[in-house]
Amino acid sequence: MTDHALPMFNENIYPFDARGVAKRFRHAAIFGALSALQPGEAMRFCNDHDPLPLLQQLVDYFGDRIEIEYVTREPGAIVIDFRIVA
Repeated sequence: MTDHALPMFNENIYPFDARGVAKRFRHAAIFGALSALQPGEAMRFCNDHDPLPLLQQLVDYFGDRIEIEYVTREPGAIVIDFRIVA
């Protein structure tokens, strides 16, 4: 059995489980959460699929102010850290 819980995080990483957000609100909620982060903070994003179009939208919007790093990339359990940099 696979555990689909968010991996542990520290005080500068805030969890965001997209699986609990209605699809029609997801992108707005993600952009809002990322916009609220300060440089050095990160959002640990969890989803049931690899959000490749979203990743491109984030790069287009935030440019070099965001770092994207996969924590887990397994079918049904995608976890990505989005870090805001100065």
